[in-house]
Amino acid sequence: MADEPSLTRWSFQDFKIFYDAKFGRKKIPEKQNGESAADKSVPNGSSSSSASSNGNGQVKNIPDMAIYEQYRNQDRSTNHSNGVSSNGIGAKPQKPLLPTFDSAETRSLAEGLCRDIVRGNPDVKWESIKGLENAKRLLKEAVVMPIKYPKYFTGLLSPWKGILLFGPPGTGKTMLAKAVATECNTTFFNISASSVVSKWRGDSEKLVKVLFELARHHAPSTIFIDEIDAIISQRGEGRSEHEASRRLKTELLIQMDGLMRTEELVFVLAATNLPWELDAAMLRRLEKRILVPLPEPEARRAMFEELLPSQPDEIELPYDLLVGSTEGYSGSDIRLLCKEAAMQPLRRLMALLEDRREVVPEDELPKVGPITADDIETALKNTRPSAHLHAHRYEKFNADYGSQILQ
Repeated sequence: MADEPSLTRWSFQDFKIFYDAKFGRKKIPEKQNGESAADKSVPNGSSSSSASSNGNGQVKNIPDMAIYEQYRNQDRSTNHSNGVSSNGIGAKPQKPLLPTFDSAETRSLAEGLCRDIVRGNPDVKWESIKGLENAKRLLKEAVVMPIKYPKYFTGLLSPWKGILLFGPPGTGKTMLAKAVATECNTTFFNISASSVVSKWRGDSEKLVKVLFELARHHAPSTIFIDEIDAIISQRGEGRSEHEASRRLKTELLIQMDGLMRTEELVFVLAATNLPWELDAAMLRRLEKRILVPLPEPEARRAMFEELLPSQPDEIELPYDLLVGSTEGYSGSDIRLLCKEAAMQPLRRLMALLEDRREVVPEDELPKVGPITADDIETALKNTRPSAHLHAHRYEKFNADYGSQILQ
């Protein structure tokens, strides 16, 4: 026994220090024997004990490998061995990607939500949305102006924190949200049901909480929840609602209520085709409710002129016939109608090419002929509107709950 090598015994205190550093505690207690500050762990689970060697003497921190692409691209131009960039200036961003969390689990959830941040500019201008002047005016008043001129929106004039866009399918609700993201130039979270619903028990509520913490951290920010009726429909209907769904809805309501009591510019922009399915408590928190209606005749004409422009050497298309025959069409229906009209001359050309046995080279292919009035009439016969069935229900909901504006 005397010849066997002695084993290093860990005390309980040593194991606790290692465990806290490895799994995300904020701070390791400083030892009494003069331990250096380099042995202390840092927030969010990054510590010296969690570093690993890659075989060539360079040390990589495991949490740094999980950071999302914006900061990973920035790190490629820096030297991690000494923590400074090539020009000698520290490469740390002005604002950290994530706030300080108490556990590595919460940090992991936050990193997943960061992937839903719209990093690029959607490049949707207000002018590119035809019609919807009232909806655009209300959105500018509710979101854009408080961010540009925060001096005026204080006290009783504090900005609305919850905005609901409702209306028939295909009328441009998502386009309006993209225009808000382009105009405001803020942190834009594009959230769907898959972003905040998890199969693990308790994770859905944590995801909602972490989402609002991230939004406050990156304020001014906008949380866009598309098809919000899939997340927070009316509670307790038929007593068939699952417990996890109730907890998710409750946490979302609590976080929405917390936004109204904070001074940070965090907006929740929601969209739905079924506003009457929303819970009454969520309707109260979505203070500004904006109807996105079917396009008016002037808007329909502008859409047709943009999608089917008349060429100078061709006969002008019958825009009056198109406008008069598309009452009840949504913007998506109008786009499908224009696509069907544009397919008519292409079908005639494809029939001629199919009669040839040999394959025509690409540089010898003939041009597609112009769209005629007969093509327009054929497209009108083959296309039916899909958004007019419940138009009266949206008008009634807008009269009961919507936001009106003086002309």
